[in-house]
Amino acid sequence: MPGFLEKMLVNLEQAKGLDKVAVPGTEAASRLVPKGPVKDALTGKWLGHPVHPFLTDVAIAFWTAGGVLDLLGTRHDKSAEVLTGLGIVSAVPTALAGVADWVDTIGEERRVGLVHAVGNTAALGAFTASWFARRNGDVSRGKVLGALGAGLLGFSGYLGGHLAYRLGSGVDRTIFDKRPQDWTPVLADEDLPEDSPVLAQAGETDVLVYRNSGDICAIHNVCSHRGGPLHEGRIDAEARTVTCPWHDSEFDLRTGEVVHGPASAPQPRFETRIHGGKIELREVQGG
Repeated sequence: MPGFLEKMLVNLEQAKGLDKVAVPGTEAASRLVPKGPVKDALTGKWLGHPVHPFLTDVAIAFWTAGGVLDLLGTRHDKSAEVLTGLGIVSAVPTALAGVADWVDTIGEERRVGLVHAVGNTAALGAFTASWFARRNGDVSRGKVLGALGAGLLGFSGYLGGHLAYRLGSGVDRTIFDKRPQDWTPVLADEDLPEDSPVLAQAGETDVLVYRNSGDICAIHNVCSHRGGPLHEGRIDAEARTVTCPWHDSEFDLRTGEVVHGPASAPQPRFETRIHGGKIELREVQGG
């Protein structure tokens, strides 16, 4: 990466002055998108990974196609206007999905996310002004504003890539662990009480082990969403679920599946057995 870009990103990550806006911003946004079905939909519970990156492609595709038509001559002006408008419409759910992801960030992610959101908002404003200019017959002005929007979109998209690929925002926090493939003893059977989660170590992996009505459940203890310690979370013994203490992601203790977001990726789960007075675990292959 060029040195000036690296320096810009480091300065942005460390710009604690942004917290004066970012912290109350995420607090307000969390009230706008509270835990429930809407947040589940916006954060990608139904898809298995965050929705926001997928939706950005839709808006970008419309605006990029419109920009290409702008370069091809006046005979395509009406089509470019329509594509600009479609990009504006598709940007609304895209922005909401981005907000739903941003509310659960902290520190460097939250600061970069704030500037990413400001850049996207500025780009949307430029494309909206472009559409109105085209509608009012000032096509030349509309093209200039569209080009400005594309430039702002490129900058904010660059920050979005940094969030995903350098800061790991939206990445499954369990994915790089080496989980036990063979039966591995983790604790004595007598050390696992009824209806009380226990943190165990299976090789390099932290595992939440839970006994309910004689059944023993085991899932990865590190929340796939932001890495919260699930053994410190709230257990619903009747539903056999655990709620992460950090951002309220809820998982089924038997299957690891997401019950409620903001998590979108399920928790890796483990088979259990009692052998020689020890509880042993191994990863369930394929889920």
